[in-house]
Amino acid sequence: MNTPKAKTVVTMKLECSCPTHARTDVLVRDAELTIDEPVERGGTNLGPAPTETLMASLAGCTNVIAHKVARMHGVEFSDFHIDVVAQFDRRGVTLQEEIDKPFDNIQVLIEATTDADDELIDKVKADLPRFCPVSKVLRQAGSTVTDVWTINRL
Repeated sequence: MNTPKAKTVVTMKLECSCPTHARTDVLVRDAELTIDEPVERGGTNLGPAPTETLMASLAGCTNVIAHKVARMHGVEFSDFHIDVVAQFDRRGVTLQEEIDKPFDNIQVLIEATTDADDELIDKVKADLPRFCPVSKVLRQAGSTVTDVWTINRL
């Protein structure tokens, strides 16, 4: 039996409706997402702001790719947690001035529990920034993205 080969390049389509100046309702595949500004910025706080959604995408991508490269190297995580701490220069979004690099410094704090040895963990750490597309886009835009790992042993 032949397994179909996955396409290497795909076209993503997102349908977005914009019921207000601050809210965007997104439909992708069969999943829905609301992006919204907080009340103090004219939104209704129904979801994260666009910039917060970007950082959430970084966390989600880090989770998926870290697990994929871990599996590739024979590493299993029994527990996995991510925090993102980003320095955000808001002068651009407040229209004070154009900012070339709105997110200058981003720390991705990864806490993982595993019984894998240090050599295998180092391979996972090295491969994560190579394969996480959200991290790559941010780095290529000039942001410093630092993965800070804490490994707990079983």
